[in-house]
Amino acid sequence: MEKESLGKVTLAPNVLTTIVSLTVLSDARVAYLCKDWRNDVGRILGVGSAENGVRVDVEGNTVAVDVHLVAKSNVNLLELGHHLQAEISRAINEMVGLVVREVNVFIEDVDIPEGEEQV
Repeated sequence: MEKESLGKVTLAPNVLTTIVSLTVLSDARVAYLCKDWRNDVGRILGVGSAENGVRVDVEGNTVAVDVHLVAKSNVNLLELGHHLQAEISRAINEMVGLVVREVNVFIEDVDIPEGEEQV
């Protein structure tokens, strides 16, 4: 049976940034997203979509994502980065059906609570 076309579905660019932000912040090892000054430059030049800590670039049916975050202390940073890459890719693919061509995770700092010793 042939599917009948009812029209088209269009997503606002900030829908993707919201999906990425919620996916990242749902991980208990992430302290918060942090703003990257390059996002402001991209916004001025009209390149991609950027929110605090997240940049999404859509090209055809593919997406590239940059995430800038601060991790909590006592976290395996490499494991966190790999986990977030997989979860962001899964979330975008499942929710909007786009192919994720890359996810770049930039861990800008580690949030060390006051009174906790630094190693």
